[in-house]
Amino acid sequence: MAGYTHKNLRDDIEDMAPQYGLSPRLEARFASAALECERTGISYQRLAPGVRVPFGHRHAEQEEIYVVLSGGGRAKLDDAIVELRPLDALRVAPATFRGIEAGPDGLELIAFGGPRSEGNDAEMQQDWWSEQS
Repeated sequence: MAGYTHKNLRDDIEDMAPQYGLSPRLEARFASAALECERTGISYQRLAPGVRVPFGHRHAEQEEIYVVLSGGGRAKLDDAIVELRPLDALRVAPATFRGIEAGPDGLELIAFGGPRSEGNDAEMQQDWWSEQS
């Protein structure tokens, strides 16, 4: 086995958003398995203008870093709101509930996480970021 794996996040990784009825407003490509990651997780995500991910989540163990590639928007982190712009890096502790919303230009980002567990250590909550919160 080679000591590396090379994949294109858009061309080689399946978009999972259609399976959950989120396409074409959201694109979500989770590349950890395809890249044979042993300790880290990585995904490519694209949100159309004004789109908010319809659920919030947090992790039992996995810390995440979101890096904005283009566009902008906001992240809700527990009760805080953080504005996002290109090349911002946002670290989120495992227990912090989080959600992402694209601004008027949409939002394109890469999410990194670790340590990577065998199962999914995420707790998800639908409609976590409501209009009132």
